[in-house]
Amino acid sequence: MFALSTSWNALQYSRAKDIIKEIKALGFERVELNFNLTPAMVDEMILLKERGLIKVVSVHNFCPIPEGISRKSASPDMFSLSALDEEERAKAVRYTRKTIDTASRIGAEVVVLHAGRVEVEERFKELVSIYRTQDSQRYKRLKEQMLRERKEKSKNFFTQALKSLEQLCRYAQKCKVKLGIENRYYFYEIPDFKEMEIILATFPGPPLYYWHDVGHAQVYENLGFFEHKAILDRFSQRMIGIHLHDIEETDDHRAPLKGNFDFSLLKTYIKKETLKVLEPHYPATAEEIIRGKNYLEELFSK
Repeated sequence: MFALSTSWNALQYSRAKDIIKEIKALGFERVELNFNLTPAMVDEMILLKERGLIKVVSVHNFCPIPEGISRKSASPDMFSLSALDEEERAKAVRYTRKTIDTASRIGAEVVVLHAGRVEVEERFKELVSIYRTQDSQRYKRLKEQMLRERKEKSKNFFTQALKSLEQLCRYAQKCKVKLGIENRYYFYEIPDFKEMEIILATFPGPPLYYWHDVGHAQVYENLGFFEHKAILDRFSQRMIGIHLHDIEETDDHRAPLKGNFDFSLLKTYIKKETLKVLEPHYPATAEEIIRGKNYLEELFSK
């Protein structure tokens, strides 16, 4: 059974009941709570769950929004779990614990986490722009430069990320909530392929797992970093859930069938118990999401 992320429509409403009413009209009985919900909206979601109107399978960090942050500016990366500044890292851990509390209160199985970033010059958008011009030599030079700089600076940031994850694993274990570390979109974010291997080896069992994002992995294949299939081959045995959305070149979070990703690639990796969350963003329409949902249900039932 598929869930839909509230990232699709949450900013259109100020009441949780209106978010859920629209999602249920598309045929979904399960949702993932995204990261721009206020504490009052989260409390209302819990009441809706207790009344049997919706089931929440996963919660995306940070949820609810940290104090003093507007809904429109909320981001899962506003505080970094890999920050060298201990005050910022402590905030990231504290607000992630609140997200774990949300998951525990509402009966969600997993908290989806971004594990931080390496603080380097942001040139990913420039790389994408060059990719679109098909200037292969210029593209190769910039890509190599970006990877070299990230490698030179990553050690201390990654150490901080592991420190944060150790603290969060202890808390999640106590709360009986699982943590899903998501593969990322931007090259400077943690973890890259090798870092994901280290994280999963460092925390070899519950409560830490891998969370696969289809669009992010396909962007990395399209940009020539690694094959989408390679990350599935390596990490699918630890995969607790998956974000499903379509992609065209580097433009992701489209409704399924509104891009050119071959979803059949996933069939051998997704188990019955894998949490399957559709994560299209606006301006995906209700009709597009229903069509995509029907397509995926038929594909994965075969």
